[in-house]
Amino acid sequence: MKNLISLVFVSILAGVLTLGSYKMFFEEKDFFSQEKASLPEYIPANYSNRVSGTNVDFTEAANKTVHSVVHVKNLAVTRSPFQRTQGDLALRGAGSGVIISPDGYIVTNNHVIQKANKLQVTLNNNQNYEAEVIGTDPKSDIALIKIDAEDLSYLPFGDSNDARIGEWVLAVGNPFNLTSTVTAGIISAKSRDLGMDQNVSSFIQTDAAVNPGNSGGALVNINGELIGINTAITSQTGSYVGYAFAVPSNNARKIVEDIMEFGNVQQGILGIRGTEAADSRELDRSISEGVYVSDVESGSGAEEGGIKSGDVIRKIDNVQIRKFSDLIGYISSKRPGDVVQVNVLRNGNEKALNVRLTEYEVFPIQAIGLEVTNASESDLKKNKVKNGVKITRGLTPQMESERLTGTIITEIDNQAVNNVDDVKRIISNKDSSEPISVTFVAPNGEKQKYVWR
Repeated sequence: MKNLISLVFVSILAGVLTLGSYKMFFEEKDFFSQEKASLPEYIPANYSNRVSGTNVDFTEAANKTVHSVVHVKNLAVTRSPFQRTQGDLALRGAGSGVIISPDGYIVTNNHVIQKANKLQVTLNNNQNYEAEVIGTDPKSDIALIKIDAEDLSYLPFGDSNDARIGEWVLAVGNPFNLTSTVTAGIISAKSRDLGMDQNVSSFIQTDAAVNPGNSGGALVNINGELIGINTAITSQTGSYVGYAFAVPSNNARKIVEDIMEFGNVQQGILGIRGTEAADSRELDRSISEGVYVSDVESGSGAEEGGIKSGDVIRKIDNVQIRKFSDLIGYISSKRPGDVVQVNVLRNGNEKALNVRLTEYEVFPIQAIGLEVTNASESDLKKNKVKNGVKITRGLTPQMESERLTGTIITEIDNQAVNNVDDVKRIISNKDSSEPISVTFVAPNGEKQKYVWR
């Protein structure tokens, strides 16, 4: 009897526990799922109404952009050895371009249009126009061309300084004359230095697919604003592998405005030499961001503004300077005479200094394939000479391979040169058929004279 009562009690207890377990694991689960489905009546302080994730809508930005991106054909004249007359036009290359005004001004890459005998532009509606070159800047790989048309769709320039890493962007090009093509991605990095010998070695990197033929096309934000000109990809195969680079719109806009107003690019400089803080041996290891100033050029805006050797540049006009390409990219968007506020770290204290940018004047000596600029007092002192101009780069692959950058030219045709104006005067008074002699002084002080015939 006692065994029977015990068995009944155990059965009842088991039933109660089973029912309780059901209540706990099923009814409470339904309760929490209802809580998750409801929306709070308040909005957290960090809430943003920006679209995100896969719900971002690109259609408006794409519609604003596709009619403003064109196909550019670079045509060259072909002539056989047996022809005495002009031959046919052959396609040398092709790329894309961006209409930036309703009356037909178009931005593209210099490498798209260089050495063209004729340029043909095709709009998104398949209308064809012949284009003229207004001006180029090979260093930044930006060119301005124009077609004779009116009331065109065009893209407004955005502020590339406001572009943020992780922000959605569209790359729009017209690569194969198939009408405009749109790809999407995010900004992967800013101020990328590709190690190229350019004024703008500070690119926007994106993972939006950019392929050959997209050069000169538009990089736009989701508002349809132009924030970059697609210029290069990094690839071992020549095809897109996830890394594309664009000249920031602030730099492209400044170059275009310079070409339209002055006929050439006006480049301002601070007047400093330096290294990235992370690479400097003179700095404490705790200072890992910024540009360490190793030398200040005499008479430069930097000297007059109070920048000193040993300073670390941290900001310019409140734009963060973490590495040298940040500095180059920002200064390249300014002109000689512009005043910028430079925040430097000096002996542990931060100072704000106003610096007026000075002109970076260069002159290409085409006859010898070299470009020169004015030499600073420190350049002359370093090379133990009293006068001269400094070589900035070679204009041909052969002269670039000679690695003469930084070498001082003290004489041309046995005439002393003190600055770029002297070089211009001597070269302009020469007949192109005459030989030219140049005296070089290498960094080790060795003097050599060469004659080009």
